[in-house]
Amino acid sequence: MDNKKGTTDLGTLIGFLAGISIIVIGVLQSGGKLFWFFNFNSLLIVVGGTFAATMVNLPLKAVGNLFNILKNVFKGEDYNYVGTINEIVEKAQKARKNGLLSLEKELPNMREGFFKNGIELAINERESSRLRTFLNLEMNNIHNRHIAGQELFLYMGSYAPAFGMLGTVLGLIVMMNNFAGGEITTAMATSYDIADRFAELLSGMGLALITTFYGVFMANMIFLPIGGKLKRRSENEMMLKSIVVEGIISIHAREHPILIKEKLLTFVPAYVRYKPEDIVIEDKPQSSLSAVKEKLEEEKENKDEEG
Repeated sequence: MDNKKGTTDLGTLIGFLAGISIIVIGVLQSGGKLFWFFNFNSLLIVVGGTFAATMVNLPLKAVGNLFNILKNVFKGEDYNYVGTINEIVEKAQKARKNGLLSLEKELPNMREGFFKNGIELAINERESSRLRTFLNLEMNNIHNRHIAGQELFLYMGSYAPAFGMLGTVLGLIVMMNNFAGGEITTAMATSYDIADRFAELLSGMGLALITTFYGVFMANMIFLPIGGKLKRRSENEMMLKSIVVEGIISIHAREHPILIKEKLLTFVPAYVRYKPEDIVIEDKPQSSLSAVKEKLEEEKENKDEEG
């Protein structure tokens, strides 16, 4: 299977940079200053609280995989469905012509992964039902690992705004107590300007709201989008593995390569499915059911003539 890896996912990188740039431009265009939006205590409450709640909810080992999962988010992946189908059809032709055991010679040249393991199982397993059970079991285990990575960021995306609001409430409580606390002497009362006190109150309120800003920003710009991207990638990979499972089962059942191709093409989008030049069987582009019928009728006629 030819999955292009090792490149950087520009969509993720551009999305993060664009989101941050839009917020910065909005602040500056509104006459604000960037340093107004930085407060260490607010950041500590949101980030620390989010991680603490996540560690309570999930196993420590799952939280420890955070940076490995985050690293994979920025890796580009292009699942080549047509290339996978081509490879399956090629193996089907050889298995139909020379027998399933002939694929054993090609195992050392195949890349390690789900497809190679499936071919190896098909060679050693006689019953198709047991073969499908083994392949589906491996698929389910992979899918469960994907879900664990998705849940990590989706949970963090739900906790961050809550801790942002919690930090704001804490800030308002402290601000109100400082505003109302202490006794004001007569000398202080005569010299104290109520406008200055009100300005101090508004400044403290703005500082308290920064915590909410951090929570909302991290949830909707970082955690939830990453969780969504992981979910989408998991769906794409599971579709590719479903193609492989059906292909291996069809090879094991000695189905005709053209029928295998037509069946596997139903998994891919229509704009890929109807490109006959991409799917080649015995150096002849074939992509329609009429070609399948024509081929089967031709084989039937040959058998009748031989009989």
